[in-house]
Amino acid sequence: MRTLTAALLATSALAGAAMADGQPITEFRIGILGGENAQDRMNSNECLRAYTEKELGVETKLFAPADYNGVIQGLLGGTLDMAWLGASGYAAVYIQDPEAVEPVLVKINLDGSFGYHSIGFARADSGIAKLEDVKGKVFGFGDPNSTSGYLIPSIEIPQYGEGITMESGKYFGEVKFTGGHEQTIVAVNNGDIDAGVTWADGQGNWEDGYNSGALRKAVDSGLVDMNDLVEIWRSKPIPEGPVVLRSDLPSDVKAKMTALVDGLHEADPACAYGVAAGESLGFDPIGHEAYVSIVEARKAKSN
Repeated sequence: MRTLTAALLATSALAGAAMADGQPITEFRIGILGGENAQDRMNSNECLRAYTEKELGVETKLFAPADYNGVIQGLLGGTLDMAWLGASGYAAVYIQDPEAVEPVLVKINLDGSFGYHSIGFARADSGIAKLEDVKGKVFGFGDPNSTSGYLIPSIEIPQYGEGITMESGKYFGEVKFTGGHEQTIVAVNNGDIDAGVTWADGQGNWEDGYNSGALRKAVDSGLVDMNDLVEIWRSKPIPEGPVVLRSDLPSDVKAKMTALVDGLHEADPACAYGVAAGESLGFDPIGHEAYVSIVEARKAKSN
């Protein structure tokens, strides 16, 4: 992990537009996946926006579409330049256009790993202590393009026990999409649905919402008290999704943005905490090979 130099964050960084081979960029656009409300997402990434603007010398904007597909389509259509995708979101982009984006960095957990889990959970006072207890009840997913909020649990949960299926009325009384991780957490906490899935690194304390992930963000935002919730299921480790850059960006822009995010944890831990959704060791290099299994899983799911 490279150290971000003081010059990189200095206000005197490039005054003009970033250039490569004589072709300037006039702005830089960062997409933010769903998972919490749009304003919270914008607030968590405002520091990254400001650092980017100083480093590239061009206006930098944040975009927080209502759903994951908004970011996916923005990257495919060239209207977004960078995003931190989930593994399934990256797979969706890659399947449609393998040349659209380049995975460059991945978030590193406090133990040095870059995996996380889909976490099934319910209210502690619901009488639900395990997945079988949700039979006949309402089970919530986040977004169809979410790795932990749909793809992986939709594959692994049916393997958990005989007769379990993701079709409404077959095993669960109803299977519904809530719209995102935060929405699932709030819906379970409020009793609007009986159980659901979200993402977390699975490290640290349950009471804190683990070290990072949607549960940690919900705790930090004061949305939930984890003592009111209980974990009822956990997926196998999932590779953390990549930070991606639009492939046809100028090479110097890609190099500068990779270095900026790579060094963010050392340069500004508080900013890195917000960008990474909790405690981490920052970001390290990653390539497409880390996501081949997720790409194949997504292809299989769509067949």
